[in-house]
Amino acid sequence: MSSSTAAVASVRDVSKTYGARKALDGVSVEVGAGEMVALIGPSGSGKSTLLRSITGLHPIDPGGTITVFGDVVQQNGRVTGAVRRARSRLGMIFQQFNLVGRLSLFSNVMLGALGRLPSWRGLFGVWPGADKAKAMAALHRVGVSDYAAQRANTLSGGQQQRGAIARAIVQGAKAILADEPVASLDPVSARKVMELLVELNKRDGMGVIVTLHQVDYAIRYCNRVIALQKGKVVYDGPSTGLDTKRLIEIYGPEYEDAFWEAKA
Repeated sequence: MSSSTAAVASVRDVSKTYGARKALDGVSVEVGAGEMVALIGPSGSGKSTLLRSITGLHPIDPGGTITVFGDVVQQNGRVTGAVRRARSRLGMIFQQFNLVGRLSLFSNVMLGALGRLPSWRGLFGVWPGADKAKAMAALHRVGVSDYAAQRANTLSGGQQQRGAIARAIVQGAKAILADEPVASLDPVSARKVMELLVELNKRDGMGVIVTLHQVDYAIRYCNRVIALQKGKVVYDGPSTGLDTKRLIEIYGPEYEDAFWEAKA
């Protein structure tokens, strides 16, 4: 299977143990190229651990295997040398934006080009013209080009998150992995960020895996939902299959808190 057609992520019998607690317990899932998938579940269910394990940020227990675009990135309890190549294809979006606050928004977006340029260019801010044009185009696409020269830490959360998405575009990511990308945003900004992820999925064919606490957003924006509970997959199917009874089974006492707008 070539890297262009390989699944974004293939997770086979993956567990992750912290002391006596299993954050992941024998998880097996596969996300195909071009899919938009939400990971949901109550607090501590393992959704963020799974996402970070795919990128190699959390080493998994021996016995499981994680493959990204055909490259084995974790096996036998170890992160492999292929993880750097895999990360270059994955645009990571975090809850706290992960921008360098003292740098301009433009400079933060340009950091997405570092993987394909000599490190000295980033150190001295000497960027090729084509990459600078690409960065401005990405900022325009996500609606924040007017703030390109502004320090990142002076921008709103929604503006920073859109800047993080622009950085992934400049990176040339083949897929987006977003860990609670709207948790720190107001509903209006959250909708804009989710709409951008949908656009990248539909227009650019990017695979998107997004962890969400907001079940209504998962149902509205993602065709497929994977639900975790105590480290195990308890649902994997179309978002339309998540009726009230199933959601109560997944969330238990957290059910009412799992909705942002629909239950308001």
